[in-house]
This record gives sequence, C-alpha cells and structure tokens, in this order.
Amino acid sequence: MATGKKVTKKASKSRRNVSAKSDAELGRTRTNRPYPASSFSDALALGSAVMTHAAGERVRRLTLLEKMGKSASSSTTKMMITNSGKYGITQGSYAADFIELTEKGAIAVNLSLPERDRRNAEFELAIDGVAPFKQLYEHYKGKRLPEREIIKDFLRDSGAAVFDLDECVDTFIVNAKDLGLLRTIGGAETLVSIEQVLEDVLGTEEHKTIHRPQILQHSSSAVRKNEETSFTAADWQTICFYITPIGSEDSVERKHSDLFMSSLVQPALAELGLRVVRADQIGEPGMITTQVLEYLKKSRLAIADLSYLNPNVFYEVALRHALRLPVVQIIRKADRLPFDVNQSRTLVFDTSDIYSLVPKLQTYRAEIANQARKAIDDPESVGNPVSIFYPDFYK
Repeated sequence: MATGKKVTKKASKSRRNVSAKSDAELGRTRTNRPYPASSFSDALALGSAVMTHAAGERVRRLTLLEKMGKSASSSTTKMMITNSGKYGITQGSYAADFIELTEKGAIAVNLSLPERDRRNAEFELAIDGVAPFKQLYEHYKGKRLPEREIIKDFLRDSGAAVFDLDECVDTFIVNAKDLGLLRTIGGAETLVSIEQVLEDVLGTEEHKTIHRPQILQHSSSAVRKNEETSFTAADWQTICFYITPIGSEDSVERKHSDLFMSSLVQPALAELGLRVVRADQIGEPGMITTQVLEYLKKSRLAIADLSYLNPNVFYEVALRHALRLPVVQIIRKADRLPFDVNQSRTLVFDTSDIYSLVPKLQTYRAEIANQARKAIDDPESVGNPVSIFYPDFYK
C-alpha cells in the first residue's frame, strides 16, 4: 500500500515536470514574451514621471513611485517598470535602487524638444525596437491593414516566437494608432510610413511659425508641383480614375465615397491590375483642376458614381463620354437616374441598410469587375449618350 502511494506520488510529480517542460517548449511562459505586455503610451508614463519629478535625471525608484502615488510592491507597478524597460524608455528593474531614462527615452518625454524629434524617438522605441512589431510594420507599411486573423497568420507563418498572437497584434495596432501611423484612407485603415508622419508633423510646425505671405507662396508652389505629372503611357494604363461626390470631412458624401471605394471599387479592380485614384488624392476636393482633367483624359478606365446627383460628377462623366473613353457608371438605389445618362448601363446598388448591403458586396464587386472588363475591351459595348444619340459627333 505504501508502495502504491509512493508510485502515485512519483507519477504525479513526473506529470507536473512534463507539463512544465511542455509549457516552456511551447513558449507559454509569460517571461518569454518578445514584446512588452502593455501599450507604449502606458509604459511611457514611467518615463514621463522621471522627467516631471526628477527633471530627467536618475532617481531613486522608491522616491519616484511615492511621487507617482504607486505601490512599490504591487504587480501593476512591477509590470509598468518591466514594460518601460522592454520598450527601452528607462533602465532599472522593479527591484533596482534607481530608475533612469535611456537616451531615446529622454527625447520621447522631453516636451521642450520639437514634436518631430519626439515622435521619431517614440517610433524607434514603440515599433522599431520591438522585433515582432518591426516585422509587422515593415510588412504592412503603405498597405491597408487586414483583419486581425490575417495579421496573426502572417506572424505565425513568419516563424516569429510569439506565444500570444492576439495580444501581440492588439498591442501593435494600439501603438501604431497612438503614433499616428494608422490612417483612414479611402474608407480603410492604412498603415502609413513613419517618414510620412514626420513630414506631416514638420509641415504643421512650419505652418505655426511662418507668416501668412509665406504660406500663400508655399501653397502656390505646391499646386504647381501637384499639377506636374510624370506618368508614362504605361503608367496611365494601370490607373482607374474614380469620379465620385467627395464632400467635406465627415460629410455623408465623403463617408459614402470612402465606403464604395474601399469595399467595392478597389477590390473589384485589383484583379484587373488597376490602381484606383480619387480627385482628393491629387488636389482639392470639389475642384476641376488641370490634374483632374489630365486623369479624365489619360486614365485607362473611369468609374463614375452618380449617387447624390453631384454636378461635378456629371461634368466629368460628360468629358469622358466626349473623349469616347471607357467609363462604368454606378449609383445607389436611393437616387433616381437622370434621363441624360440612363441610356447607358448603370449598376445599381442597394445601400438602404447594412443588412441589404453586406450580403451583396461580393456580387456588387463582381458586377463592377465584369462591366469594367467590357468597357476596357470595347468602350462602345457600354455605350454613352453621345454615341447613342449623335454618333456623328466623333467625325
């Protein structure tokens, strides 16, 4: 009987050892996490406290925590100090006598420095200095950010030693958002480069410091530069110009345009190898500029969204018709198509509610792609009022 108990106890101990070994082999121990266990902004609080209470100088850990109103023995405080160290903001563990800022950490929390310098230091600490975050940034930079499951698959397939993919991806996204790297472009979250963020910050700082006459001079030169395109004939063959009501920021027209562009037009034309360009990406929204006219004349295809019956849209569509160039017309079901353009086939999409729209997105994309192919291969097959009512117009 005693022998049986001994064997059972030994077997139990053996199972615990095997379990512990498996956990270690699978990288499940949280101490093996190759990224900090909090967002960068949360971890930055410790560095900011060093700057606020110790003027950026080395400070005793217990004194700093007392000033911050933090318990030195709490797990939350220990985690904050650990994460700050993992990001490279501070040096000194939760058991160290002193806490001090690193060189980059001192830049990130120094509000007297230019914002551009601080933002760059934050990027180097929050993204570039964390292996899996840097890997994600390099892969998705300049691209639309896909669903989390796709991002997790990328990390998994890349062989990154990440035991908690959900936590890693979530922390990366939060850091990217806080740094201004995530922007809504064409209705989709896009990861922009740190260079673009720094350029925008620099532009904002210059705007605050220069006089009004200089601003006007800068704006005019920018317009002149924007109106100069250096596309080759081959480049224009890869472009689809999206004619659409854009409206001001946060307007219903802008939201509509963003949704149609990101959910319908871009996915439909990606399979045709066409890049979608919208007017506000090359100039001021709502204005007929030299560049807009150039895109109307030279783009391989145009998608015209007649929703909201916008005058500028109809003007641009008429120019495409007069130039006898391929154009595909789309419209939301809520709008009544005017007689002048209802002779051309127009794809109608029901956007009355999300329950009607979402199930049909794939079908709508297929309709756009199919009509686009026909328009490119034979512009006359889709027709337009000029070719229908006055075919001699082109003679």
